[in-house]
This record gives sequence, C-alpha cells and structure tokens, in this order.
Amino acid sequence: MAKFVIAGKADCPFYAKAELLADYLQKNLPDFRIFKITQHPDVWEKWLKGVCEKNRWNHKRSPIIWREMIDRGGKGLLLGGYNEFLEYAQLYYGVTSSMTTQMMMVIAQENLETHIEKELEKEALKDLISPLQVWITSATTPVSYSLIPILTSGEVFGKNTEISLTLFDQQKVEHYLKVIVMEMQDMASQLLLRISYCTKIEEAFRQAQVIIILDESTDKEVTSLEDCLRSKVSLCRLYAYQIEKNAHESVKVIVGGKSFVNLKAILLMQYAPRIARNVIAVAMGVEGQARATVARKLKTTASLIKDVIIWGNISGNNYVDLRKARVYGYDSAIWGPPNYSRPVLSLIFDSDWLQKEFVMTLKNMTATGKHFGSILAAHSITTTLKYWYHGSPPGEIVSLGVLSEGQFGIPEGIVFSMPVKFENGTWIVLTDLEDIDLNGKIMKSLTRDLFQEKLVALGHNTIFQPYKSESQLIKKYEDLSLSAQYEKQEVQVEIQTPLTRQVSDTKDSLYYDMLTDEEKEQILSDDSDGKTDEYQQL
Repeated sequence: MAKFVIAGKADCPFYAKAELLADYLQKNLPDFRIFKITQHPDVWEKWLKGVCEKNRWNHKRSPIIWREMIDRGGKGLLLGGYNEFLEYAQLYYGVTSSMTTQMMMVIAQENLETHIEKELEKEALKDLISPLQVWITSATTPVSYSLIPILTSGEVFGKNTEISLTLFDQQKVEHYLKVIVMEMQDMASQLLLRISYCTKIEEAFRQAQVIIILDESTDKEVTSLEDCLRSKVSLCRLYAYQIEKNAHESVKVIVGGKSFVNLKAILLMQYAPRIARNVIAVAMGVEGQARATVARKLKTTASLIKDVIIWGNISGNNYVDLRKARVYGYDSAIWGPPNYSRPVLSLIFDSDWLQKEFVMTLKNMTATGKHFGSILAAHSITTTLKYWYHGSPPGEIVSLGVLSEGQFGIPEGIVFSMPVKFENGTWIVLTDLEDIDLNGKIMKSLTRDLFQEKLVALGHNTIFQPYKSESQLIKKYEDLSLSAQYEKQEVQVEIQTPLTRQVSDTKDSLYYDMLTDEEKEQILSDDSDGKTDEYQQL
C-alpha cells in the first residue's frame, strides 16, 4: 500500500492542484492513500522548518510531499514538491493534471477559508473540553472550606462548565492541603474535573483563569500596624510576578477577606499592570452586613433589601449609603406587584438610630471582623464571581472595589468601593446615578486612610495616621482641657478665682501648643473652605 502525505500553505495554488490529483488517485486506486496537512500562511515557514529539521530534509516551498514507509518503519521518504509528485503520478500511474491556473487560485482561496473555519471549530471545542482553571490562595483557611463546594456546584460558572481547582498555600501546611483534596475527591462533584494542590511559588498560577486571593494565615507576631501594612508589599509583589508570568492572559483576580482588601488589590495592580483591569476587591460582605442590619430594624428579610452602596475602604473606613436602598415585598399598608419597592429611608423614622446605632454597629463589625465569618466571605466571593461571568440582576446596584479613574470626584491611584453593575463579562461604574455625590468631609475621610495605607506600605510614610474629623479633634481637645482643669483643681485647691480665671483664659493656646505638627495641620485643613486640593498633604 502506498501512503502519501501532502502538506502545504492553505492558500497555495500548487497545493490545491496536488491535492486534486491525489484525490483522483485515491478514488481510483485501491492501494493508494493520502493524508493532507494544511497550515495557515503565517505559520507555514516555521512548521516546514521544523518538519525538515526533524527528518533531515531540504525543502523550502509549498507543497511538501513524502511517502510514509508503513511496511518497513522508519522516517518517510521525501518525494519533493508539486512537480515531483506530478512526475511520479505520470510515470507510475499514467495520470496527470489538467487544472487551469484560474481554477487553482479559486480552490486555493476555498482551502484557506476552510482551514480558518476548522481552526475556529477546534478552539471552540477546546474551550468546551478544557476545564476552567481556578486557583485559591491560602487554601487551608476556613473560608476555603466554605468556598470550594459553592465553586463546584455549578451556580457560579455555569451548570456545564467543568473546573480544574488548584489549592495554593505554604509548604508547612501540605498535610492539610492533601486532606482537602481527598475530601473533595470523595465528594465526587460532576463539574470538578481535577483538584490538586501547590506549595511552590515558582509553579503558582500556571494557566490560571480565575484566582481567588484570600486572607493569608500567619503564625508570626505582628508588632505594629505599619509592619503589617509593609508585609503586604512583598506578598503582593510575589503574587503579581507569578500571575504575569504563568497565568492566562485574560485571568480574573478577585481579592476577598476582611483585612486590607483595597490595599492588596492596588498592590497587585501596581506590580502586574498587564492584568490591572481584571483585579477587583469584594465589597458584598460589608454590603450584606448592612442589608441585614437594616432588615432587622424593619423586621423583614435581608434578601429583600437592595441597592445598598458601600463607599471607600472595604475592610476599613467606609461609608454605607442608603440613599438608593429599596425594600421589596415589605409588609405594610401599601402593597404592589413583586417588582414594587419602597425607599428604605422613607420607612425608617428613627433618625437617631440611623445616625448613631446603625453607624456604630457597622463600624464595630468592620473594625473587629465580628460576624464576618467564612460563610459570609465565601458567599460574597462566589456571588461576585457569578455576576462577573453572567451579569448582575438588571437594574440592581452592586458595590465593588475597583481602581479609581476619577469617578464621583474620587482621587486616582487607589482602589475604592463604589456602585457598579456587571455586564457582558465586565463591570461598569454607575456614574449616571443621581443624587449620590459625597460631600468633601466624607470623601476626605474615606480617601485619606486609603492613601495612608498605600504610602506606609510602600515605605513613603513611617507612621499610619488615621483621619480625624473636625468633631473628633474638638472632642479630643475638650477632653484634654477638662482633664487638665481637673488636675489643676486637685493640686491647687486653695487657689483663688483670679488665678483660676487666668488658667481658663490661656487654656486654648496652652493645649494647642501641646498638639503635634500633624494635628495642627489637620485643624487648619478642616477649617479651610474646601476649595484647595484636600489631598496635597498626603
């Protein structure tokens, strides 16, 4: 049996002529077989060079034709190009080709179009067969245990999307990673095609399409807030380098947790600029806490509260905005269809609760991480991922930490939680919302701490100085004054009124001089008219 291989550029007219002659021979000769290979013109020369080097042939044009020695083994026998094949067919089989040049050109163009279509079909099939590569960092933390079952349930990426899951953590916890892998294998999820673990940083994030960054676990003693902030730089720089080196070009990176979420996101963007647009910070955990707090006040279900906006630092100083929040299916004298809703602020008549108890409750939750357990963190991450892939509910506002580009007057260069919607595989900032602008003092409060975190982490500032509002500073100075007066009265009980009046007259300048330079500058900035750049002190 004679088996020939015909390879050429998809748009080569001589390949088209040789192909037609070979088809005729195969149809009319019982022992004649052909195998065709077409290559795109852009890759033909590289492919041909590789084939010739492998077989030690010398051939430089399209097509290339050789005979496979199937009866004796070994490498194929090079026949040559179109002319050699035409001569071989005429001498051995008495067959030649009468194809015109015009017909050769037409078939060559058809071959190119067919080749491109087949390549596109192959890519589509590859996407269906190849599982989605998902990586989880700090995979032995409690959040990971709650996260993995949801990721493999089909609710996040789709009912027909198989995933390959890789758990990444330190070498010292390898035993726990093995335990998690065995548990997930025992679970026998239909969509979990593969699960493995990785402890080597140089192998991290290979072909990753989704990377979930969780709070890292550490057994080291944290001596100060500043040291903790600086430690994030080396970690994020290492992660960013490996992501740019190993991950898929369209990788999606989602930063979740309850500590320095905004900071880690901006550091990843800074050290991995190629994928900066695809790095986001999850704010739905704080949003969920706010919705639950409002729901308890209104004696309803948290899922019926929508459009709560979280501004600022997700894991720090943030502002919960209820101006667009609405409640659905509320049990009251006014009823409507399922899509009927009422503004939350119109149903809460206790303004004192809104200004004090509501604010303090959420502030304490954010500051201490209270109630922000693994279930809430996992739900927030998976819901955000689901929206990213399939879009958020129409008309619904979602809070998300993204890189500021000056929207809403937010300074550039920080990751800031703001209202967005997910659509067509990406997120869009809702800059068209009405009546949600933040006043200068709130904006300064929210942005100053974020800049402080970034500057301290990068070593530009040595001490983290939290923002103090004008009211906080006044209270501090009043407390200092009262304390000093009390001490004076105890020490000098027999002092007469004139001296007491003298101390009272000079207390303002006395305690002002006791302040640090930064606190004096803060007072001056808070007394300004707000028209100057509020961030130049940073």
